[in-house]
Amino acid sequence: MSLEYAILGFLNYHPYSGYDLKKIFDNSVRHFWSADQSQIYRTLARLAEQGLVEVEKVPQEDRPDRKVYHITESGRAELLRWLSGPPPLVEARSAPLIQVFFLGQLSDEAVLEKFESYAAIMRAVLAQYEQVPAQVSAYHEEINSPREQFFWNLTLENGVRNMRANLEWAESVIQRIQNGQLPPKPTSQEKP
Repeated sequence: MSLEYAILGFLNYHPYSGYDLKKIFDNSVRHFWSADQSQIYRTLARLAEQGLVEVEKVPQEDRPDRKVYHITESGRAELLRWLSGPPPLVEARSAPLIQVFFLGQLSDEAVLEKFESYAAIMRAVLAQYEQVPAQVSAYHEEINSPREQFFWNLTLENGVRNMRANLEWAESVIQRIQNGQLPPKPTSQEKP
């Protein structure tokens, strides 16, 4: 459901095509919300059916008409209603933590390798986060609002802090494994 509101939020700044919206997602909020092109187009169609956005067809030479989406007053009202409401709660899911939960079945070496892999991924994500301000700078010019930019940066700050905490946790697990604190793997007779 939040994809609809993310799209309404972007369209509240400026009319965009589905293609433009995909680029904006990739360059601004990908660190916490990704969307593929087909999801964006399906959602735009639903929003248009609901009267929350309008579609303008812009003729192009040598190409099909370009569809540019504009938020309607109803769409703006719905966005503000959602923003004013309680924070959306989502069910916590983590595929990596499901793996961690069952890692006791692997050898110590394989567990260490897994956590070293987790840590490497987290370092790579942090490196990507460092690039977000430069990627978003184009939108700073388009949406010249220090207030909006402040809140954009809060999302990045949250992502960086969460990833650093996850990296610190993974590194502490690596250290415990290397220090021999991993309980022994059960024998075949001890398995549940």
